[in-house]
Amino acid sequence: MHPWNDPIFESLRRRLETLPHALLLHGPRGVGKLALAERIAQLMLCEAGAAAPRPCGVCDGCRWFLGGNHPDFRRLEPEALAKVSSESEEEAPSRGAKPSHEIKVDQVRELAGFLNIGSHRGRRRVALVHPAEDMNPSAANALLKGLEEPPADAMFILVAHRPARLLATIRSRCVAVPVPVPEHGAALKWLTGQGVKDAGRWLLYAGGAPLQALDYASNAEALDRLLGAIRGRIQILVDDREELEALAETLQKIALDQALASVGAAPKYGTKVTGANPAAARAWLAFARQMGRNRALARHPLNGRLFAAEMLAAMPSEESARS
Repeated sequence: MHPWNDPIFESLRRRLETLPHALLLHGPRGVGKLALAERIAQLMLCEAGAAAPRPCGVCDGCRWFLGGNHPDFRRLEPEALAKVSSESEEEAPSRGAKPSHEIKVDQVRELAGFLNIGSHRGRRRVALVHPAEDMNPSAANALLKGLEEPPADAMFILVAHRPARLLATIRSRCVAVPVPVPEHGAALKWLTGQGVKDAGRWLLYAGGAPLQALDYASNAEALDRLLGAIRGRIQILVDDREELEALAETLQKIALDQALASVGAAPKYGTKVTGANPAAARAWLAFARQMGRNRALARHPLNGRLFAAEMLAAMPSEESARS
């Protein structure tokens, strides 16, 4: 778990005996929500005595959890995020099949079977759903049934980057735990400790989210090439979904910075703005909203090169902003 989330964890630990059956950890991507959720799950499964600090890290429950094989813990993630063992051919995707970016209804149904049997260790059974907003509609409705009538001693921990995409009925049955962007100095200190070069730049580009900044910094050369190509309006050849989503995200950041600069405000993400024309603000904001929608569309089957060309062609120019 990351140090800036210690106060949230300590608050939950103090209320260990009265924690609800469902928590919803929500906040921006890259602030350590998943690590916090895993720590909470370990806390629930720790078998240390009441006088010992929990989670202790040495009991059978902690060791099994940290080893990834605790019998009373399940994790629901899209296939694209799941850690598939190279030794398990049965769980591996079929050859040529692309991993799903959704949590499917069959995964939730399997979870229901796990939750409705007795605990192997006489404690709670814990289900972690991440990212919860990636459940398809059938999966979300199936999970809702479990939240409405939770099995005895079962706990759900939902992690969401965009909780508004969850069913309102799911949100209403969870206790929301906001996980905010950490204080700038603490985040910068942590990034510097990770050996990140130009940490301030990448933290700004990540909107203050340290883990996202770390990811950007590790791909600095590729991002710099992409930013240069966009500024030069050079044709960008993109084929896979991740590259398409990265392109839409980069265009959205540029557009928001351009819109802010157009009204005399400081750019939020530190991208290089090309002017401060007030007439351009509305066009850049409209383009930023469209890129937000395109980030979601990028996950669907489509012609990547045509979609990339379409996004770049729609980027406002000084001439279009004046019209």
